[in-house]
Amino acid sequence: MIVYYSPRYHIDIGTHVFPTEKYSRLFERLQREDANHLHFVEPDAAPWEEIALVHTPHYLQKLKTGDFTLEELALLEVPWSPDVVEGFRLMTGGTIAAARAALLRERGLLVAHLGGGLHHAFPSHGEGFCLFNDVAIAARVLFREQLVQRVAVVDLDVHHGNGTAFIFEDDPRVFTFSMHQQNNYPVRKPRGTLDIGLPDLISDHEYLARLDEAIGRVFAHQPEILFYLAGADPFEDDQLGGLALTKRGLQERDRQVLEMCCGHGVPTVVLLAGGYARNPDDTVDIHYRTIKSALVLSRS
Repeated sequence: MIVYYSPRYHIDIGTHVFPTEKYSRLFERLQREDANHLHFVEPDAAPWEEIALVHTPHYLQKLKTGDFTLEELALLEVPWSPDVVEGFRLMTGGTIAAARAALLRERGLLVAHLGGGLHHAFPSHGEGFCLFNDVAIAARVLFREQLVQRVAVVDLDVHHGNGTAFIFEDDPRVFTFSMHQQNNYPVRKPRGTLDIGLPDLISDHEYLARLDEAIGRVFAHQPEILFYLAGADPFEDDQLGGLALTKRGLQERDRQVLEMCCGHGVPTVVLLAGGYARNPDDTVDIHYRTIKSALVLSRS
């Protein structure tokens, strides 16, 4: 299975709830335990002209110069620096490259990206630790290159994918499905194609039942590629989440989604999205289980 990753994903944002070291730690574990079955590829940074397929010139200029107001930086929730911008631009390039690789099907339907899922970024601003909306940019690149006509986004982060929903709200080519904790960030939740707001402290059983009821609607759209945001933050001990899923429940979630992707023959990009467990080892372990589930299915 192809896995996209760069050591530069470990971005220095100071003391922060967002553990960017999770990317390097996950890579090290995969190398240690599964290297014989994985083909690691380091991506290039997304070109600015591809990023501009989604984001406005005014916002991109701010990213290049750092000319942000205090209010804009507070909304973004990560510090600005050229290295931070380049790290996220590289991560966006990883999602684009993974999407192209998934469509080629050279090593199966599933391609993993140890990063990405930056679903809170809007065309004119970033927020919630997200500078660029990598999935939206990748989808627009595929449309521009006439590689696909229909895309699906399955967003199972604990937080609603507000930026992605806003970007594609009036685009029938893109089916956006977000299942998230309703009583959580963001306050304003633009309407996606299918939004399921979950009550606090929902259990594995209830969560998986809701997912099972909904997932068929995604494939009725007949997507030619699917982006799966496998957030680790629905975990019961996540600092920024309020659901009650166990590691086993999250692993079953991944299996449920990825088996559907394989069963329908849909090329799929697996993205990490959020994860902020009180013990960072838990976040890395949850992400590892997601990639492991994809690897098992890609070899079956």
